[in-house]
Amino acid sequence: MNAFNTNDFIFSSRYRVWRHIAFWLANLIFIVLLYSSILGFWRSVIHNFIWLPARFLYTYPLILWFIPKYLLKNKYIIFSVLAILWGIAGWLLNVYFRQYLFNPIQEFLKFVPVVQGSGQPGSYLVLVITATFASMIVVFKYWIKTQRQWMQAEKDKITVELQLLKAQVHPHFLFNTLNNIYSFSLENSPKTPGLILKLSSLLSYMLYDCKAEEVLLEKETEIMKNYIDLEKERYGNKIEVSWNVEGDIKDKYIAPLLMLPFLENAFKHGTSEQLEKSWLSVDMSVKQNVLRSKIANSKNEFVPLSKNGIGIQNVKKRLEFLYPGKHELKMNDEGNFFVVSLLVELKIKKNSPVISSHGNLQAAENVAL
Repeated sequence: MNAFNTNDFIFSSRYRVWRHIAFWLANLIFIVLLYSSILGFWRSVIHNFIWLPARFLYTYPLILWFIPKYLLKNKYIIFSVLAILWGIAGWLLNVYFRQYLFNPIQEFLKFVPVVQGSGQPGSYLVLVITATFASMIVVFKYWIKTQRQWMQAEKDKITVELQLLKAQVHPHFLFNTLNNIYSFSLENSPKTPGLILKLSSLLSYMLYDCKAEEVLLEKETEIMKNYIDLEKERYGNKIEVSWNVEGDIKDKYIAPLLMLPFLENAFKHGTSEQLEKSWLSVDMSVKQNVLRSKIANSKNEFVPLSKNGIGIQNVKKRLEFLYPGKHELKMNDEGNFFVVSLLVELKIKKNSPVISSHGNLQAAENVAL
């Protein structure tokens, strides 16, 4: 058997009848207990059963018609007028129901009315309170559904933006990598097939692995190393590269292609012809499920580097979307070298892909109880 789901019970249309039964039972129990000290328990039960049809007649037009058709569609003036008229109608309903149904039924059952007369204020107050409480439930449900729709729309918007940002990273990265291989092919270098194989690995990673919101950190570092190897072949002895990874990087997950744009920038700006010896340093460590990475590169001290390139801005946005409050990015221009430091809280395990769920939210007309 499936476990009881409170969320389904409250919002699913298949439980609508049960929701109404639950509401009226709760209403009946509350009012019976409220009046039992005056009427006695069993007399209170019978009195309130007699009054149930009047409460039905007064409550359902309000929650099934007035609220969905006017209040929830922002027709506040019309709803206010109708609410006033409905209050008057409730008083008349109370008077005539008491006079032509409640009192005769009491006489038939040999009950003496507690208060003689045709318009006892207490019964009218119960009528209004019941309808008001039911209306509050309807409005509250509509508010929750509206909030859910808004949150889902924001989530969908973020998902689309992330896909666009990731799509912008791919061409930017591939363009430079293909240029590297092209330069080797013009020289008929025997290294070209090996470089193509590395590029094939990168393409496979971006086309398939990067479809997931998160990838293994071990795979991400492998791709970064492949990229470094491709660039080292291009620059040869012109640049000295240091690569260091510490800590356990297995079974850790991270958003794909977060650090590659910084690595790409490091090669781009760290190999100036004006530098006697270019260098690049990559240090990564994992401790207590926190990744700390630092990419430093030499640069011309008289040429300031921009921190607002397309690739860098994309990474910043992705970090804000994917790791809100769980990352720290610092970029420092130290004159003759540039440093990027990134700290990210990692996930240890991932049992299944993150899938966006879309709930079937009903329109305002279907929010009643």
